[in-house]
Amino acid sequence: MGAVYLVALLVSLGCMLLLDWRFRLFFWRDAVSALVVTAVGLVLFLVWDIAGIVNGIFLRGDAAIATGLVLAPELPIEEPVFLLFLVVCTMVIYTGSVRLLSQRRKQRRTQGGRS
Repeated sequence: MGAVYLVALLVSLGCMLLLDWRFRLFFWRDAVSALVVTAVGLVLFLVWDIAGIVNGIFLRGDAAIATGLVLAPELPIEEPVFLLFLVVCTMVIYTGSVRLLSQRRKQRRTQGGRS
């Protein structure tokens, strides 16, 4: 039972990457840029977390679904995986939204020209 959260995060990340692959939104559109954005986002969120931990704002707590493995005091192994998921999910949603809005604008222009 101790690894349920980590497994759920990894499955969710896998699903986001499958969506990304299917629609060529982020990594499968431009792998180098995606790696840079992901690395920068992950580092910024980790710095944010570490600042919160140092200031006593963020605490690990004891959850039965977590592994209990910590990378540092108050920094469970699940946290960087969650942050990675957060960055990838955000970018897939963002790039997907941009594509949908762009297609919608093109459709409106095309329909407007026919009237």
